[in-house]
Amino acid sequence: MNVNVQLGMRVRYLRKKNKMSIEDLALKADINRNYLSDLERGKRNPTLLVLSKICEGLDVTLEFLFKGIVAYDELFWKNL
Repeated sequence: MNVNVQLGMRVRYLRKKNKMSIEDLALKADINRNYLSDLERGKRNPTLLVLSKICEGLDVTLEFLFKGIVAYDELFWKNL
């Protein structure tokens, strides 16, 4: 699973944990809700600015947002 998919799953998890809709988070983070939907499905490669806005909307740090996300090559080497 690539990093964008993992990131999208993490954003969706945190959004739902906070009982927020996509529209709620998009408004709070000042980003387009269609963009956020694409991001949650792993279809976007967000900039640091967008990630920072999402973190503000979720009230988490960038470090916390990326917790548990690993690069493909790390998964590959762990399985050898």
